Amino acid sequence: MNKRKLSRLAAAVLACTALAACGSDGGTENTQSSTQNTVEITNVSYDPTRELYAAYNEIFQKHWKEQTGQEVTVPQSHGGSGKQALEVANGLPADVVTLALEGDVDAVKNAGLIDDGYVKEFPLDSSPYTSCIVFLVRKDNPKNISDWDDLLSDDVGIITPNPKTSGGARWNYLAAWYYFEKQGLNEAEITEKIKTIFQHVIVLDSGARGSTTSFVENGQGDVLLAWENEAFLSLAEHPGEYEIVVPSVSILCQPTVAVVDKVADKNGTREVCTEYLNYLYSNEAQRLEADWYYRPSSEEILNEYVYEGNNNTITELPDDHKWIISDIDLTDIGHFGGWTKTTEKHFSDHGIFDSIYEK
Repeated sequence: MNKRKLSRLAAAVLACTALAACGSDGGTENTQSSTQNTVEITNVSYDPTRELYAAYNEIFQKHWKEQTGQEVTVPQSHGGSGKQALEVANGLPADVVTLALEGDVDAVKNAGLIDDGYVKEFPLDSSPYTSCIVFLVRKDNPKNISDWDDLLSDDVGIITPNPKTSGGARWNYLAAWYYFEKQGLNEAEITEKIKTIFQHVIVLDSGARGSTTSFVENGQGDVLLAWENEAFLSLAEHPGEYEIVVPSVSILCQPTVAVVDKVADKNGTREVCTEYLNYLYSNEAQRLEADWYYRPSSEEILNEYVYEGNNNTITELPDDHKWIISDIDLTDIGHFGGWTKTTEKHFSDHGIFDSIYEK
């Protein structure tokens, strides 16, 4: 089954619609129209969610029609999460944002477009699904990559997006940091390990989907540091060509959703925006998210998808659709003191990432 290719056309159409909504000059006026029978909201999201939201929009449109009798259309915009946040802050019209991390939504909030307290507006810190960081390697894993320290080898070429523009890349970085911290290293020693990893990066794309393209379609590198869902979609699209290696340590990635209050209030779309994000927690949507290889926030539904294999390498899609490897040490952003502290320390101008990569 080639899920990414099946949805690529629909995603492209939606992306074009979103660009049209922005206007050719990138101005702040939202050209959407709302009548009694129709409403339009724009969802600005991050790279790997194209397929998920193309599918989710279909079930939400049906749900909203049944609830209100009103037709809803949802143009989408996708790119590196940090770049998307900056675009919205600078005027890209968005009724809702569904970004890779809370820190990127904060950038929109700090621009005065989202009210304080948005994290508590929806359950589980406004994170309806989660993910983690895994390795995608080529068939038979020729470089025998099994954990983070294998990325230190000089003969391993790494593909990862840029933490300055990609939320997924920040999760990659922090998962690696946590691994070396668990090895008992101090901050200076961990910094040197992370520096070595980035010295082995062949291509530093702006977003996660670009990195997948570099690794899968362009054949670059030996290992892709990937969102779980990106890795599984590659496995589905190219059966027998890749393997997923789940490292012993990773991080619970919590994409964050929010209503862009200033835009929703201006457009009169607050009610539909709120339900659009709230319905992501419904059982129907939670199973859809799992079908697209995101970890449902519902523990009950997540347990339906727990992998029943006996190792942390997946060479093909399980026939029983159980794909979630739960035997893994997952930290979270709270371990690092939250996104404000983490961004300032690691990803701000002259932060740790700049100190290791610019050199």
